[in-house]
Amino acid sequence: MSLVSHIHSLSQDFLQRKMSAAGLPELASSHGYILFCLSQTERLTLGELAKRINRDKSTTTVLVRKLEQAGLVTLQKDGRDSRKKFISLTEKGCEYNAVTTRLSEELLATSYAGFSEAEKAELLRLLEKLYGNIQ
Repeated sequence: MSLVSHIHSLSQDFLQRKMSAAGLPELASSHGYILFCLSQTERLTLGELAKRINRDKSTTTVLVRKLEQAGLVTLQKDGRDSRKKFISLTEKGCEYNAVTTRLSEELLATSYAGFSEAEKAELLRLLEKLYGNIQ
């Protein structure tokens, strides 16, 4: 597990260097995952997002607030239920995701250098098995 943790740390360092060079704001990986989730759908409620990122609503609210302050997401109240808030990407958030997608592809290319397609598939299979065991 320490190797998995070390790989995660090196990956984060790689992405942070590249993001800083691209002039992107420094965000935690949780923020990046929120932006990714929002890129998969037009909008999500705070509750839906909290479930997807496996955080409680209060933690999710704090994370979303920082993204809103950075101009990457917007919050809109539901017209029928003022307690329900929808989160969606702004144009700036979409642009941020485009850059981070390119950087993620660069990280994958770097990480998988020298791997055959069979080795990549086997690694993914084993990591999914590990994930399933821990979950």
